[in-house]
Amino acid sequence: MTAAASRPLPRSFAGRPLVVTADDELLDELLRLLAAAGAEPEVATGGPALRRAHRSAPLVLVGADALAARALRALPRRPGLVVVSAGELPAAEWAGAVEVGAERVAVLPADEAWLLSRAVTAVRSPVERGWLVAVAGCCGGAGASTVAAALALAAAPGALLVDADPWGGGLDLLLGAEHADGVRWSELTGLRGRVAGDALLAALPETSGVHVLAASRAEPAPIPDEALVAVVDASRAAGCPVVVDLPRPGGPGDPAASAVLADADLALLVVPARLRAATAARLLVEAPGSPWSAAQLVVRPVPGGLSRGDVAEVVGRPVLAEVPFDRSAVARGERGQPPAVSARAPLGGLARRVLAGLPVR
Repeated sequence: MTAAASRPLPRSFAGRPLVVTADDELLDELLRLLAAAGAEPEVATGGPALRRAHRSAPLVLVGADALAARALRALPRRPGLVVVSAGELPAAEWAGAVEVGAERVAVLPADEAWLLSRAVTAVRSPVERGWLVAVAGCCGGAGASTVAAALALAAAPGALLVDADPWGGGLDLLLGAEHADGVRWSELTGLRGRVAGDALLAALPETSGVHVLAASRAEPAPIPDEALVAVVDASRAAGCPVVVDLPRPGGPGDPAASAVLADADLALLVVPARLRAATAARLLVEAPGSPWSAAQLVVRPVPGGLSRGDVAEVVGRPVLAEVPFDRSAVARGERGQPPAVSARAPLGGLARRVLAGLPVR
């Protein structure tokens, strides 16, 4: 069994590590390793103590000698379970490791360093992964950037607003942050793989409690998919909620949309309440393989246009919210002031309704 990518443990796993073994020598080794990781474990081999600790422990270390125990096999599978063996595990016991759902078989002493690192990770206070919302307009001028900015401001402090349209003039203008110190996309297009989220966020301009990564007006250039994914993943791993303002979708194969939407908690299409706009949105969500197929709609009413229900019927997707009329929005934007998202502000109400629709983590 090879090492699997560590799955994030539910935040309810807040107890002490659990050791399940009746082998005294192995128990001494595991207690020593866990002490080095700063953890004081529970030891149980059966009964209510085993069931309780198995449910709440951030890490379960099962000795190879305990794999045949009926009490262990009766428990439900869970993440964060490692089988530990002093020496190579016999073939017959590998089946037992698979049956209990082990993420890895650690063989001592060869895997001691890995096991120590795994224990340190498990007992460290977990950081809840930030949510991700992707926003785009089904056509030009739909108001998607305003909606994205309002969502980020409503999630502040500590949210990140990502401008994924290199030709949109720079989303920092909408927040009045065009003169704020910090890096823009032109300095980050080479990012790949794992990035330190805290360091990234500290390097970005910040205004009204929102970090903003905007396109550069001096050096506009395409944003590589790998860089966009690296920024989003790093920020979410640091616990930061992320709103990505995607450019107008270019079709089902749009790589920027596919890269972000694959991991988004919520995808929003902003649709003006006009027949042509709603039809364009329907073509987008119904196209084979479209990353927008599961999107929900935010409708922007227009005088004499379609009703909310009409838009939902034409597009074939549910309407999550409507963009309310805000007489101050245009003037604030032209003066370089961010959208108002207070409790009484129309866009504030919209943002809170949308964020309330996020899946419970």
